[in-house]
Amino acid sequence: MFLRMEGDCIQAQLVFTRPILSLTVCWIIGSAGACLCSGRILLLLWAGVTLISPLIALLMKIPIRHMVLLWIALSSGGFHWFWHDTHNVSSIPGALHVSSSVIEDMPVQAAGFIASEVEIDGDRAQFEMRVTSIHHFASQSNKVEHQGSISEQVIVHIKLAAKQEQQLAAAWQRGDAILLRGSLKAPAKAGNFGSFDYSKYLHTQEIHWLFKGAGAASLQRQEASQWNRYILFRWNDQLRGQLGQKMESAFTSLLQAGYMKGLVLGVTDELDPATYNEFTQLGLTHILAISGMHVAVYAATLLYLLKLLRVSRETSLTIVMVLIPAYVLLTGASPSVVRAGIMAMIGLFAARRGLLKDGLNILSISALLMLLWNPYYLLSVSFQLSFLVTGGLLIYMPLMKPFFAKWPLLIGGEVAITVTAQLVSFPMTVFYFNQFSLLSFAANFVLVPLITYIVLPLGTVAMGMAFLWGGGARILAWPAEQLNDLTFWLVKWLNVDDAYVSIWPSSSILWVLAYYTALYSVLYWLKTWLISRRKTGDISVVNSTTITLPMYTGLEAAAEWAAILQTAHEPEGAGKFARRQWNGYRHVALALSGIAWLGILCIGYQSPSERNTGVVQYLDVGQGDSILITTPGGKHILVDGGGTMDFATGKNAWRKRTDPYEVGADTIVPLLKQRGVHRLDAVILTHGDHDHAGGLQAVFDQIPVSALFFNGTLTDKAPFRKLLNTALDKQIKLYGAHHSMEWEPDRDTKIRFLYPFKLEEHESGQLPVMKEQNHYSVAMILEMEGASFLFTGDMDDAAESLLLSELTRSPSRVKAQEVIGAARKAVDVMKVAHHGSKYSTSEEWLSYWQPKVSVISVGASNTYGHPNKAVLERLAEIDSAIYRTDTMGEVQIRAQQGKLSVRYQRKREQIDTN
Repeated sequence: MFLRMEGDCIQAQLVFTRPILSLTVCWIIGSAGACLCSGRILLLLWAGVTLISPLIALLMKIPIRHMVLLWIALSSGGFHWFWHDTHNVSSIPGALHVSSSVIEDMPVQAAGFIASEVEIDGDRAQFEMRVTSIHHFASQSNKVEHQGSISEQVIVHIKLAAKQEQQLAAAWQRGDAILLRGSLKAPAKAGNFGSFDYSKYLHTQEIHWLFKGAGAASLQRQEASQWNRYILFRWNDQLRGQLGQKMESAFTSLLQAGYMKGLVLGVTDELDPATYNEFTQLGLTHILAISGMHVAVYAATLLYLLKLLRVSRETSLTIVMVLIPAYVLLTGASPSVVRAGIMAMIGLFAARRGLLKDGLNILSISALLMLLWNPYYLLSVSFQLSFLVTGGLLIYMPLMKPFFAKWPLLIGGEVAITVTAQLVSFPMTVFYFNQFSLLSFAANFVLVPLITYIVLPLGTVAMGMAFLWGGGARILAWPAEQLNDLTFWLVKWLNVDDAYVSIWPSSSILWVLAYYTALYSVLYWLKTWLISRRKTGDISVVNSTTITLPMYTGLEAAAEWAAILQTAHEPEGAGKFARRQWNGYRHVALALSGIAWLGILCIGYQSPSERNTGVVQYLDVGQGDSILITTPGGKHILVDGGGTMDFATGKNAWRKRTDPYEVGADTIVPLLKQRGVHRLDAVILTHGDHDHAGGLQAVFDQIPVSALFFNGTLTDKAPFRKLLNTALDKQIKLYGAHHSMEWEPDRDTKIRFLYPFKLEEHESGQLPVMKEQNHYSVAMILEMEGASFLFTGDMDDAAESLLLSELTRSPSRVKAQEVIGAARKAVDVMKVAHHGSKYSTSEEWLSYWQPKVSVISVGASNTYGHPNKAVLERLAEIDSAIYRTDTMGEVQIRAQQGKLSVRYQRKREQIDTN
């Protein structure tokens, strides 16, 4: 009876051991609820929580006043989000007296201020603008209509007309008063299910419109009538620019200077994209982002220097606390560095006053302050990772420390923090980035101390020395350059073998919470078992509740504590209660916890699948084709890979951007990983044109592929030959697809190739080179779950006629029936050839196949006029339902027992085609 009453008290204490933490968690839950729900659902949810709160207080023996405080925190968090979000609307349509639906492409003139740094990349200048007034501008009459005064932020894209305009744009600065002419455009919504939604992202930045300008002449600088707050940030930009120039003078190459700017100043736009991708593959991007590690080094260095100058401890803490905001501003003020800066300031204040020395409380205050300032921080990946990993280190480190208690202090501390950081960051890493390198631990263990303790200080001192003595700066930079070269080599070497990179599908928040719960249970019972195995004299070592974190963390986490805190108490309440209840069954508890944790990992790794269901996913890749087929047996087949055309060549080479959008790397590969495609059982390349083959290079580089089917011809383009060479290097099986060829990926799926006809082999044995690839596009029929899908690539009408002649001529009619796999001609779904070009999809072709559903993969506002109006009319005449990726985004068609269901991204509806 006594034990039961004690357990109830412990349960109540669990919530109020750290009241600030409890209130912050409730605030976050309330904000998250308001984010996920709205309107009546949100009101019902709030009412339900209000009604069950007394019951929770009764069951957990929580005092009513404490429960009321938690309820107020939860309700306040939800109301704060709701109020902020309902007021986050655009005032531009009202100022122009038009609706949002007709505002696009309307000629407008806006006055305001440049509100961010101006980024010039190739033929585009981009910046944020604070619009103070906007007008409808009639270009013919030069008459201004519908004037309106507002205060709203927009993103400005100015397409530069000539290389000389880059210099004009370089003179634009934050804080400049400007007059801008152009047109407004709504940010693009996600084109594919689960892909990045630029519109939603900008909404969290309180930006609702893109302002498009043509040429540098579209912007006129005005005389500022008064001082504005952006002038202060301009001075900061100028200081960052001067420091960047000194970094360039100290380091010999652009690669080295760009890397060091990112490492020291947080300037990431000059970082080599290839280097960044290699760091990303190994889970090392936190090194390149200003975070807690940098703030810790900065604070500790200042404290050490002040100590050498014989400055008192209290004065030193005050000086560093005042200087931290300047460092946060200088390095770009990302959510992670803001978090680290706030925590460092609170920690320094606490150290000076002897108050609030609990790390979790300080972390909670930092989170609450940031969310009060901007509730949208809750949706920031940087914010989430920074707080979760920091909190994870503070909670899990006391459980991990005993395993390394007998190691040398420095090595044991480094290993303990690296392992803990990897375990804690893992679920969020795979949740957002869908991959995890098994070599990440080794890379972090070796490179983070090297960069933190040597490269970062050397680079910072070299940059400062460059103001006084250029030769001395280069002397200091030389060892940093050698270590950087070693880092680049090691990162590249570790990335050679893709076998160590695992792909994880996007999971749910519930899976993440279950992972953290199971991990805590495993570590807790492991620690309990370890203590029980050691002698009594060792228990005092391994069971200490206070540890000192060394000044290093594996991720952007708790390094700041090195300079200011000694913390990391084991959370009270639940752990003590569990120890009393389960101490006699620790082996059983450990086994169950381990099984649960491994089970959660297995569930998270499995690709999502539906039994007895095949799915054909027509991806939105702009002006191109890419189709992912998932069979009922879980096989994955990719038909084409899209491609981004590059017109920045020759005289237009100046237009080329540093890291241009590439559909394979930026759209297809992330989608494949997100959907848990661990391996592509086949890639079917219909033909070698860039808008079908270009994106496959990134696919081959990052996704294992078993086989490649193509039309058996070569093109005269270097990218296509590079693609085939990559396939050979990776030992991908190559097959030349041709008429009458068949392949069965699994027992419920069959692919019958219809075209091209088998070509005569060249005397030399080499594949023929065909410049015009459309005519030789692979055409095939997929039979899956009682439904038939026709794929046509970019077939022209001549190829259609040849195939129809083969299928319909009398002598081979029986053979033709076998090829299409049915006694009828009609197919359920047809991918319209060549994006709906007028040179394909003839009346005879449609008359033969009679597709119930037609899908057109086409880019929005393309310059080719696709899809052709006549093609659309022909499809309408046969009553074929038309789906287009340019207007509907990704189109997914599910087949199950002969029935089809269709959904598309930009209007999520289920449509029964039967």
